[in-house]
Amino acid sequence: MLIPVQTLHKIEVGAVTLAFRRWARPRVLPGTRLRTMIGLVEITAVAAIDPAEISDADATAAGFSSRDELLAFLARKADGDVYRIGIRYAGPDPRIELREQDDLSAAESAAIILALQRFDRASQRGPWVLTILRLIAGQPAVRAPDLAAGLGWETVVFKRHVRKLKELGLTESLKVGYQLSPRGRAVLDELVQSSIRGRNT
Repeated sequence: MLIPVQTLHKIEVGAVTLAFRRWARPRVLPGTRLRTMIGLVEITAVAAIDPAEISDADATAAGFSSRDELLAFLARKADGDVYRIGIRYAGPDPRIELREQDDLSAAESAAIILALQRFDRASQRGPWVLTILRLIAGQPAVRAPDLAAGLGWETVVFKRHVRKLKELGLTESLKVGYQLSPRGRAVLDELVQSSIRGRNT
């Protein structure tokens, strides 16, 4: 569910509490939390509604200047049902705090490395985690297509792999490209040391 930037800022301060969409079927469920540029946006309710039942108050709560403006927005898509969606700001993205945590205990470090090893084992391309962490560490703020090309990968595949690292708090997106988070640098150091220890045994 895409939400315009200006609407996100209104959600953050509580000025927008509803959204309306025309969908063939619901694309979100109550309790869903969307990660956005302002943090988490929670879906509080989803219900089909007859457009004739939409009120002026509904339109205002959805960030529209009038009911007519909202109906015109919904009319841009002819197919599907109209859904009334409750939304609220649910706080900052927990990955932001996570990526600053670089003082890892032995148990935390082991859990992260285990997750990364699973990524490597599940990949049809072979191990990739250390390669991408090193690539981003060495080339911060470089466009994703350029980083992907250096590996001979499709950009969409490269971005998908980086998102897996981001979920663990290891990378962060910049206006252009990426950089390792403090947590990511700590994990990269541990992976490099583990690799060296493995070669020396």
